[in-house]
Amino acid sequence: MIRDLDAWEGETLPFYDLCIVGSGPAGTTVARELAGSGLRLCLLESGQARTTRHGDRLRAVESVGIQVKEYSRERVVGGASTTWAGLSSPLDEIDLGSRDELGRPAWPLSREELEPYWEAAAERYRFAPTDLYGPEGFGSLKAMGERDLAWESVEEKVFLAASEPQNFGVESQEFFEGGEVDLWTDATVLRLEAEGTDQTVQRAVLISKGGAERTVKAGAFVLATGGIENARLLLCSTDLCPEGLGNETDQVGRYLMNHPKNYSGIIHLSEPIREWPYYFGCLYQGYAGYAGLRLKDEVLVEQGLLNSYVRFEPLYPWSNSQGVEALVFLVKRSQFFFKGWKARREGKVVSLRDYSETGDDTDLQNERKTLWGWIRLFGLILFHLPSVLRYVASRLRDGSAPPVTTIRLRNFMEMEPDPEHRVTLGKKKDVYGQPLPLVQHETTKRDRRSLMALHDVLRQEVENTGLGRLETDLEGADPWPVNLDASHHMGTTRMGVDPASSVVDRNGRLHSVENVYLAGASVFPSSGCANPTLTLVALSIRLAQHLSKVLPGTSSAGEGGR
Repeated sequence: MIRDLDAWEGETLPFYDLCIVGSGPAGTTVARELAGSGLRLCLLESGQARTTRHGDRLRAVESVGIQVKEYSRERVVGGASTTWAGLSSPLDEIDLGSRDELGRPAWPLSREELEPYWEAAAERYRFAPTDLYGPEGFGSLKAMGERDLAWESVEEKVFLAASEPQNFGVESQEFFEGGEVDLWTDATVLRLEAEGTDQTVQRAVLISKGGAERTVKAGAFVLATGGIENARLLLCSTDLCPEGLGNETDQVGRYLMNHPKNYSGIIHLSEPIREWPYYFGCLYQGYAGYAGLRLKDEVLVEQGLLNSYVRFEPLYPWSNSQGVEALVFLVKRSQFFFKGWKARREGKVVSLRDYSETGDDTDLQNERKTLWGWIRLFGLILFHLPSVLRYVASRLRDGSAPPVTTIRLRNFMEMEPDPEHRVTLGKKKDVYGQPLPLVQHETTKRDRRSLMALHDVLRQEVENTGLGRLETDLEGADPWPVNLDASHHMGTTRMGVDPASSVVDRNGRLHSVENVYLAGASVFPSSGCANPTLTLVALSIRLAQHLSKVLPGTSSAGEGGR
C-alpha cells in the first residue's frame, strides 16, 4: 500500500517487523524479496512517486575534490534508478580478493558465493545473465568486427544494460499497490533512536514536507539510502554512540570510493573501420553493451595497480552534437517510436552510433525539464540539423555509417579505499535543519598511476597490433582530467570481519547493533571498475534471504544465523 506521511494524522506509525529506509534498487529489492515471508514490512522514501521541487532540495550536498552530481542523489520512488543508463558488469576475481601489495583485505564473500545472487538478479530484475558477459555470449561478437585483435597485457571486460534500463520505482508499482509492504512517501528519516539500556534501535524519527515529526517503531531496520546517505544517517543517530550509530571505531563514512571518469586519449587508426560492434557498442539479445579494456590481473599484481578500464568511442561527424543527444533522449522517452524501431531489428546485432545511445547519461538528459526545457531540446535539434540528419540517415539505414578514422578513450578509474576519503557532517543545513553531508574524495597517486600504466600498455599494444597510434597526455597532466563523478558512491559503511576496520559484517549487519543492517554499495570493501548496481542488488537478495532466517515472525526464522 502506498501512503503519504504528510496525510497521516497520528504521531506514531503502525509497528513493523522490518523498516527499510530508501526505495532505490537496494531497498526495493530487499522489500520484494521478503514479500510473503510473514513479516510486516514498511519502505520509507523521502520523495514522492514523481520528482518534486521539495524532493530536489533534499538532494543538496557539499563536495570537496570530485564534485558530486545532485541527480545521483534522487529523492523519488526508485531512487537513482530513475536516472541511470543501466550499465552493469560482475566484479572481477581480483576485486574481491586480498591485495597484500596494496594493503587491502579481501571481501568477506568470495566470487563463488556471489555468483548465484548475480544470477538471481538477472532472473528477477532484468540484468544480463552472467554467461552473456563471457566469450560465448557478447564475446562471440568479437569475430564480427573488421579487426580481430590479439592483446597481450590487456583484456576485454564487457558491460551490458537492458535496452530499456530498469526503473525500480516504476517496475515495482504493482508490488507497492499490492499491500504486501507499506510504502510511505514524503517520509525523510532524521535519525534512528534507542530507548532504555537495550543496545538496539527501537524507532526512526521521520519528518514530512509539512514539518511535523513522527516516529515508526520496528523490530529491525535496513538502511538502503546510498553510499552518502547511509553514512550521513548513521552519523546523525547518536543515541547508542555519541560519534554516530555503529561508529565506535571511527569507520563510518570512511573509504569513500567512486569511479572518476572523463575523456582523455585519442587513437588515430591506421585503417578506417566502419563496423566494430564488440568495441564500439551494439544492441544484442535485448541488451546494449560494449567491451572495455583493462590490464590483466597478473600485470595489476606485479605493478601494484588498480583495476581501471577504458572504452573505445568512435568519432563520427555528428559526435558531441547536443542536437543528436537531444534527439536520442526524445526517442528514448517516446516508447512508441523506440519500441517500434527495436522491434524491426529484433534478432539483429545493431551497432550504436552515438555515445548517448547507451552509457553515460549527461546533464542535458537529467536536468529537470520545464516547458522551456522541452522546447530547448527541439531547438537544439533544429540548430544542429545537418548533424542530426546525417545521424538519422546512418541510424535508419544499416551499413550506411561513415568510416571511423579516430577513436577517443572514455576512462573509468578504480579508486583505492582511502580512509581520508569520507563522508562527514558539514556545517551547512538542509531544509529540515539537518547537517548536509560533506563529501571529500579525490584521485590518489596510485589511482592516477594505474590509469597512466593502462594508457602506456595500450599505446604499445595499439602499435604492435597495427591498429594505429595512441596519443595520451596523462603523464604530468595538471589538473588531472579524469575527474567527473560517476554517481557510484561506495565503501562508506564497508563490510568486513574486523570491527576495527569495517562497519558491518558479511551479512550487512552493524557490528555493534544487532537489529540494524546496511544495503547498497556503501558496504563494498573495494570497487573494481564495474558499475555497482548488479552487485548491490545481488547483495540485497542475499541480505533478504538472511533476514528471512533470523528475524522473528518469518516462516523460516531459526533456520539460520549470523
